[in-house]
Amino acid sequence: MAQIDAFFRLMHEQGASDLHMVAGQQPILRIRGEMEKIKYNMLDNDALRALLYEIVTEDKVKAFEETGDVDFGYEIPGLARYRGNLFMQKYGIGAVFREIPSNILTCEQLGLPGVVSRLSSLPKGMVLVTGPTGSGKSTTLAAIVDEANKTRRDHILTIEDPIEFVHKSQKCIVNHREVGIHTKSFAAALRGALREDPDIILVGEMRDLETIALAMEAAMTGHLVFGTLHTLNASKTVDRIIEIFPSTQQAQVRSTLADALKAVVSQTLFKRIDKKGRCAALEILICTPAVRNLIREGKTFQIPSVMQTGKKFGMQTLDDAILDFLEKGWIAAEDAYTNAIEKGKFVKYLKNPPLDFADA
Repeated sequence: MAQIDAFFRLMHEQGASDLHMVAGQQPILRIRGEMEKIKYNMLDNDALRALLYEIVTEDKVKAFEETGDVDFGYEIPGLARYRGNLFMQKYGIGAVFREIPSNILTCEQLGLPGVVSRLSSLPKGMVLVTGPTGSGKSTTLAAIVDEANKTRRDHILTIEDPIEFVHKSQKCIVNHREVGIHTKSFAAALRGALREDPDIILVGEMRDLETIALAMEAAMTGHLVFGTLHTLNASKTVDRIIEIFPSTQQAQVRSTLADALKAVVSQTLFKRIDKKGRCAALEILICTPAVRNLIREGKTFQIPSVMQTGKKFGMQTLDDAILDFLEKGWIAAEDAYTNAIEKGKFVKYLKNPPLDFADA
């Protein structure tokens, strides 16, 4: 057993989402969104380096020492998997670990709307799950893929850096590929995927132009592609994809994206005040003919109004989801206001509203 495993077991027992270990500081856990120090000595740089290198492969250590940061995966059988990141900082080495539960929660257990679960049955196209870091994108995607694994008879191929949730083949065949170990890059894996007879492709992160272009190509050639982006809402997700391409290609990309994109699920995580835990407010965009026309014509600023009128298709705006949680007494008014898009709707719920909420 690696020495660092004791910290992971403590992390698991405390229900923490993240573990921070940085030279010159005490270890810190993120519990329900808040940082809490572990009663432990300040971490010495050399001792911490030895502790971390015990669980990192030689090739990852080499990459870290050449570049100053590296992602990797680690697993304690019977406990959980961990997504780790090593980095150099002013006082020496540092690391952050995110716990990936061994058990994959279903869409129902996560409280996701039925339309999100039904995305697993799409025959083809691209579905994006977006949100800031730590908003639960991987958990939502895992639940959707799990639903497909239980109900379809297909080949599911995941491409991640590192592998997070591990799906055991059920009705589907599931293959996991890790960037840096099983393939050189997301783009290389996507190019190879088209020759590996997949029905469903999960792209852990759509980081660059080439990966996005290949993901759209896969969606247009009869595959169902799931991916993530670090964007805050549905309309900004569409804009981000188009803007990553040179201006001379954007008209063609808008047309391709309009045909390929099937749905965008954007989520923001909130700390609950009625009980321990957190909840995810979802913005859901379903690409109806009206939405596809807006994308094709470059009128993404009109997407929120279409979502307001598209509730019968399962669409909802982030503000409506936040308002629902607020009225149920699940989240604090201050959190609702901070994360809302149109903050004016939430001022009346604040005890001490800002003088000029329009600029907040």
